[in-house]
Formats: sequence, structure tokens, C-alpha cells
Amino acid sequence: MDFVFIGIVASLGSGLTFFSGFGLGTLLMPVFALFFPIDIAIALTAIVHLLNNLFKLVLIGKKANLKTVFRFGLPAVLFAFLGAYLLGTLTDIQPLYTYRVSDKEYQITAVKICIATLLIFFSFFDLIPKLKRLEINTKYLPLGGALSGFFGGLSGHQGALRTAFLIRAQLSKEAFIATGVSIACFIDVSRISIYAKDLWQLRNSLNYPMLVTASVMAFIGAYFGNKFLKKITINTIQVVVGILLIVFAILLGIGII
Repeated sequence: MDFVFIGIVASLGSGLTFFSGFGLGTLLMPVFALFFPIDIAIALTAIVHLLNNLFKLVLIGKKANLKTVFRFGLPAVLFAFLGAYLLGTLTDIQPLYTYRVSDKEYQITAVKICIATLLIFFSFFDLIPKLKRLEINTKYLPLGGALSGFFGGLSGHQGALRTAFLIRAQLSKEAFIATGVSIACFIDVSRISIYAKDLWQLRNSLNYPMLVTASVMAFIGAYFGNKFLKKITINTIQVVVGILLIVFAILLGIGII
């Protein structure tokens, strides 16, 4: 049942990214967090995210706008390292508060509070109409890359900011998607290089069949997302995702998850 659940989420999240410019990491990371520590969940999500983006590059990568990729992508790569490093630092901090409910112990930690805050922030991009339509002048593309890369390295949630900045780059729909995918690949490679040490140390305890399942189902979602690119609206999906993100963030912040 765990594999079915993760497979469905990965497939839906991957398809969603074709319409919104973000979604796979937003949906998949909380699911992985149900089975793994939060930092490892972020790292595993990054692996699936990268493999899925590489697959999407095969489908539409030739339509990417290279000038925009480099203006946005280079700062994103640099700051993704910083965000990923900060994630490791926050993980090493001792629990801020421990409490018990019945016979079960829960811990409130710095990294969980940080990630919960980011999740709530990024949920606003799905729920608040003005943020859904947020557009930022193209001269700020390097700044957008820095912010997107930093939050991508820290929590895996960089697509919403990337979309907000790239939407003003005067790209066609296909070029907008392909450019975003190209930039996401840069960020994923950067943060995975930082996560690699922890992943290697825990290599014997990771659930590789679950990781493979998520990756394959994400490929399937990306394939069908590309097929239905011009036909599907995501407004309702965005609202549902935003609400679920807030619920998960609250549970994560108080240590339940």
C-alpha cells in the first residue's frame, strides 16, 4: 500500500508540474517524510525530482531559452549549495522541545519548524489569487534565481518562486516549461551533491524499491502531462495542494510528523 500511495503521488505531482511549473517536490516530499527523517525525505525527493526533470528534458528540452536559463540558473546553482548546507546545519541542532501524548514522544526541532514555515509560505502561491498571478520584472531574474536556488536547497520548494520570476520572461508556454525544467535540473544537481554524504551513510537503510517506484511513476506522470499540456486546468488542484500543505506543515511544526 505504501508503494501504491507514493506511486500515485509521484505520478500526479509530475503531471502537475507541466501545468504549474512546480508541484512534484511539493507533493512528494511530505509523503517521503512519513517514512524517513525530514532531511532524508528532502534528499530522496531531490533524486526523484532530478530524474523526472531529466526525463522531461528529453521530451521538451530543445525548446528552452538558453539566455534565461543562464541568467536565472547560475545564481540558482550557487545559492542551492548554501540552502543545502544550511539544511545539514539545522538537522544537527538538538530538539527544541520534547513532549508526550499518552505513551508516545514527540519532538519539535529547528529543521521541522523551518520546513513547516516554508511549506506554509509556498502554500500561499496556491491559495491566494494575487500570488497565483504574481509576476516580477525580468531585470530581477538573477535575484529570482538566487532565492529559488536557496529555498530549493533548503526544502526542495523552489518551483513556485521560479514560476513567479520566469512568467515575465516573454516565453512561449513550451519554452517557459522547458526553461524551468532546465533550471530545476541545475538546482537538483547542486543540492544532491550536498545531500550525498548523508545519503551514502544511510545507503543500507534506504528503501530503494520505493525510490524506484516513485521515479518510474513520475516518468509516467510527466509523459501524460506533456500529452495533455494544452487541455487541463490546475486551479482546483492548486487549492487542494495548498490546503494539504498547511495541514502537513502544522503537524510537522508541532512534531507529530
